[in-house]
Amino acid sequence: MRREDGVRTARRDMECQVAVVGAGPVGMTAAALLAAYGISVVVVERNAVTSNEPKAISIDDEALRIFQAAGLADRVLKIIVPGTGTRYYDASGRAVFHARSAQPFRLGYPFKNPFAQPDLERELHTHLSGNSQVSMCMKTELTGVDQFEDGVGLRCRREGADEVLVRARYVLGCDGGRSTVRELLGIGMTGRSYEDVWLVVDVAGDHHDERYGMHHGDPDRPHVIVPGLDGRCRYEFLLRPGEGEPGVPPSFDLVRRLLAPHRKIVPEQVERAVSYRFNAVVADRWRQDGVFLLGDAAHMMPPFAGQGLNSGIRDAGNLAWKLAEVLAGRLEDTALDTYEQERRPHAEATVRHSEYLGRIVMTTSHRIAGQRDRLIGAAMRSPSGRAFFEQMRYRPMHTYAAGLLKPGASGVPAAVGRQVAQPTVFDTRLHRTRRLDDALGPGWALLGVGVDTACYPTESQAVAPLSPRLAHVAVDERMPRHTGDLTVLVDVDGSLDAEFAKYHGHLVLIRPDRFIAAAWRPGHTPVLPEALRMARRPTPVG
Repeated sequence: MRREDGVRTARRDMECQVAVVGAGPVGMTAAALLAAYGISVVVVERNAVTSNEPKAISIDDEALRIFQAAGLADRVLKIIVPGTGTRYYDASGRAVFHARSAQPFRLGYPFKNPFAQPDLERELHTHLSGNSQVSMCMKTELTGVDQFEDGVGLRCRREGADEVLVRARYVLGCDGGRSTVRELLGIGMTGRSYEDVWLVVDVAGDHHDERYGMHHGDPDRPHVIVPGLDGRCRYEFLLRPGEGEPGVPPSFDLVRRLLAPHRKIVPEQVERAVSYRFNAVVADRWRQDGVFLLGDAAHMMPPFAGQGLNSGIRDAGNLAWKLAEVLAGRLEDTALDTYEQERRPHAEATVRHSEYLGRIVMTTSHRIAGQRDRLIGAAMRSPSGRAFFEQMRYRPMHTYAAGLLKPGASGVPAAVGRQVAQPTVFDTRLHRTRRLDDALGPGWALLGVGVDTACYPTESQAVAPLSPRLAHVAVDERMPRHTGDLTVLVDVDGSLDAEFAKYHGHLVLIRPDRFIAAAWRPGHTPVLPEALRMARRPTPVG
């Protein structure tokens, strides 16, 4: 480092509320979310620039909703193909079903969207570089982690300086499958690595224009095709013994031979070609004092469900608002323990699901492939079987059974722990239509669904420390009277009514990540979890 007078300095100290190690998509998403909540962030990245390798290939609607919360949705939408899911083909190459969302646009965005990771990283980096809450420390390598009673110290080495010291209240390890943070903390991973070797090729100038991925269950050569934006396309092929080894650059002759049934290719059209093995592992713990693991640092999975990056984005969406609430003094530090409590079950289920798809859809056994095709064919002849596959009912549901929520008691709707939809609503405060999340704003929300508006002053006292936005959901095509300054949300297309029909006559407490924390009838306020009922004075900024 150099001061403005040109004198070289040996060390630079930095302070922030949260430090993020790793400027990949998960780390930068976490930083953007924290910045949106007003948290000061330092991002530490060993590379000089963002990655130019197109690794992840699919962003789902839940991740896009999280980008919306971070103020990134418009940036991300311009680099995606608005996708429609995945089409599966049997051993003979015949399309057998197309897996789509059971409720298209339920979360306010297209369901499953191809993209190129370098495009995403550039957009995220540009956003953060212009944010006054964020300091981007590129070319900075983490060398040590020191835990203190009131925070965490990161020892880093940066080009031109002997050492950079970053002092933060909390640290997020978002530095990938070979996480330095995880290694320095001595945290292991449990699971397995697969012996199968896959070739992944990203190409330009491709003729595929489908808005869906294609999974071909040919036991002679299982393969995947995912068209992207502006002629980009990803091809993935299972290699036979002797065709390639992980970490060894594949020859162009191999790439050309495997692509021959699909297209002609010249070297200049190959953006990336790599051979690798899949991992299905989960970190043994995701928190150690003030340090948390997110994304591939916490879990890695085969790509067949398209959920690797999306799972990491969910991690950021779950943890960022909790950190903001703790730093603001509205939640106890113990509330951060619910990050792993809530996210681990779904991450583990998604890892298992990805493994299962790989074993069944990408099998090299003609016997298993034949049995698979017969069973699916029989199922598709019944409405329930068709719905099971076409609506992806086999996919693990992202719901929470425990954590920062109060499961419903007798007579209370059972959707507590489920992410609420994001319909378009008419906002009477601004007199215009908006997405639900924009109408509610950041933070907590307390919605009354067809309740007597006079109950709000009393009922909101139970959650007053959370400073929730109060809103009233109009029902039965009627407008309530005497609402004063209360925001009233009105259905415009049937989706708001459909989402909250089960809550008629209830108050619904919605968390900042839009999961339902509790629901109750007026006069029956539940006893909320300890972490939600206790609030302290704001934690000093440091």
